[in-house]
Amino acid sequence: MRLSTLALSSAVIALVAGSAAAQETPRHFAALVAGYKASFLCSGTFDAGQSEAQITADDLGLIYPEYREPIAKLPATIDREAKTVSVPFAPDMPPRIAAFRPNLGCTTLPIGAGPDAIAKLPTLKVSAPASTDGLAWPMGDRDAVAKLPKAKAKAVDALVASAFDHATYGQGSETTAAIVVKDGKIVAERYREGYDLHTPQRTWSAGKSLAGTLIGIGVRDGLLKVDEPAPVPEWRKPADPRGQITLANLLHMGSGLYAEKAGNRTDQIYVGGATVAEKAAAQPLEAAPGTRWQYANDDTLLALRALRSAVGDDDRYLAFPFQELFWKIGMRRTYPETDWNGDFIMSSQVWTTARDLARFGLLYQNDGVWNGERIIPSEWVKYVATPAPAQPDKGPGYGAQFWIFGPKDGLPEGTYAARGNRGQYVFIVPSKKLVVVRRGFDAVGPGGEQFDVARFTKDVIAAVE
Repeated sequence: MRLSTLALSSAVIALVAGSAAAQETPRHFAALVAGYKASFLCSGTFDAGQSEAQITADDLGLIYPEYREPIAKLPATIDREAKTVSVPFAPDMPPRIAAFRPNLGCTTLPIGAGPDAIAKLPTLKVSAPASTDGLAWPMGDRDAVAKLPKAKAKAVDALVASAFDHATYGQGSETTAAIVVKDGKIVAERYREGYDLHTPQRTWSAGKSLAGTLIGIGVRDGLLKVDEPAPVPEWRKPADPRGQITLANLLHMGSGLYAEKAGNRTDQIYVGGATVAEKAAAQPLEAAPGTRWQYANDDTLLALRALRSAVGDDDRYLAFPFQELFWKIGMRRTYPETDWNGDFIMSSQVWTTARDLARFGLLYQNDGVWNGERIIPSEWVKYVATPAPAQPDKGPGYGAQFWIFGPKDGLPEGTYAARGNRGQYVFIVPSKKLVVVRRGFDAVGPGGEQFDVARFTKDVIAAVE
């Protein structure tokens, strides 16, 4: 490593030393910052095919305030042949490395791991079927768009255009894609410069709804039962009270497990290189399962770990999302990323396109049926949109890995949604045969106003009726 890089790495450690927001030591926080940059540069480059400049502006801009300045200070090396990104953070440690694998996207190696560890990462053993792009919508992209009557089309197009003006639905909000699907067809669609129908973007927590759907497929196949203890391998010792946490508790954000950072921050797994097995499964109980609602990434991760245990075969588990869901419904540009131990991090780390999310919304709009094949049980479609026993103190309600909206939000009864950080939304309005997708890069932290997608959806309903 060159002296200038060593000096820069040491400077970053010094920079974070005074950060009141960092609960970690300065050295460890520097490793997290480097892992964040490596992870997002890797996914943006190799999942989405974007330039470093665009990734820096979007995925690495207006992020968690404590990360912004140190990330800008760290250099990064993108190896396009090896499909890796390396970011140094300390003079006496290997750089943080994120590595791409086909279909599975990028994985961040543990702190201290060198490039030799890449060959040990799990890989997908099945090949993707032939491209479906030329097939008719929604399996492919042909004949995806339907024309509304002139007056309605004009009104909806104007609304969608206003979603990109940084003000109408959220001051400073940054929309990259918006799609309105009515009666199964796209009636309005728009993208910001640098994005199109085939550009993947990180789902953030909208990925939880994808994870919940995979659990529903596991229930369909008899692999899991929601009201029985979740088969998390780390909880199987007789004296462990966590062994009584049910799959329903996890899906409802009611595990009662301790969360280190306000529930929705899982930095050690997302960018620190820790595994789901060693970190999420190790959290102790803090409340009786089922008695408290607390938004927690760990609950989603552990539900998926239970599915992995139930599937039993790691190769089959890695293929499960593709063979049982994504490829069946035309989600061909969706990358569910894993930790280096092979557990999916679908609480957040899924990269997918706006159209793929529209397909996902249509699957639920169609009661879980796709081209005549039942992918999700009808009971599961109802289950995810049924209020959990414990509920958030404010805002929309919560079902099973989906958020619940309704008349109090100005929306029809029965509306539910996948939603994630920085403005990722899939709203499903069954009574109106409507799906609304919005993608964005809204600011994180103080000063960032989120896109008001409930109001946007309400206005879209008024325009199409």
